[in-house]
Amino acid sequence: MAAAPPRPGGFVLFLHGSGGSGDESRAEVAPYFAAPELAASVRLSFPTAPTASIACYGCNLLCCFALWMLCKARDAVITAWFGITEVPITVKTVRDEKEVLKAVDYVHVLLDEEIASGTSPSDIFVCGLSQGGALAIASVLLYPKTLGGCVVFSGSVPLSKSFADKVWPEARKTPVLWFHGMADGLVLFEAGHVGCAFLEELGMICEFKAYPTLGHSMIDEELQYFQKWILNRLGICGATETARPSSSSQHKDLQ
Repeated sequence: MAAAPPRPGGFVLFLHGSGGSGDESRAEVAPYFAAPELAASVRLSFPTAPTASIACYGCNLLCCFALWMLCKARDAVITAWFGITEVPITVKTVRDEKEVLKAVDYVHVLLDEEIASGTSPSDIFVCGLSQGGALAIASVLLYPKTLGGCVVFSGSVPLSKSFADKVWPEARKTPVLWFHGMADGLVLFEAGHVGCAFLEELGMICEFKAYPTLGHSMIDEELQYFQKWILNRLGICGATETARPSSSSQHKDLQ
């Protein structure tokens, strides 16, 4: 079977947080790439995770009212890429790595399909918020190609350091941009900071941007920088200002 002809432009895969949806992510992220000169050059994909019955641990009003509303039943049926063992997510949080790897396989299928369609790996960006960000970085670490980049919003590395020897040499060349709020009560700032440090131990380039008063949310300042970071790596300059969504979006993600 003949290879597909080269496909110009970039591809951004954005993974939502648990309890969210692809449509919600599209509403927040797509406006930053809506200008005509960008819409023709950057393709966006916002898949939705399957639903699962998630046992929530440690949920209470002191954590987050929206989180408590999701967890007030013993098991909450929500969208999730993999299981949630506890909240908040800390440096010591342990995930079911079999579930994480199953989700990683799903992302890899999407990446393989995009590359088979003619998109260069160097033009592909895997991005995500919170649990979606955790899945994004895990997927990049275990993918056998160097991609254009990975962007993590309020996420963490969901794999133990024992996976370091499974990280492809090509994957270590993928640059990472990591955003995290220092006031995040669901995925603690330290979890994100340690995650970025782990990537640097692997020899990866990880640009870490901390926001002192930001909680578990995405804000306009982050998304504007995210847009410019991707466009610069694609060699696209002169993006025009577009209508922005709400300056702050409070997420109910459980990680």
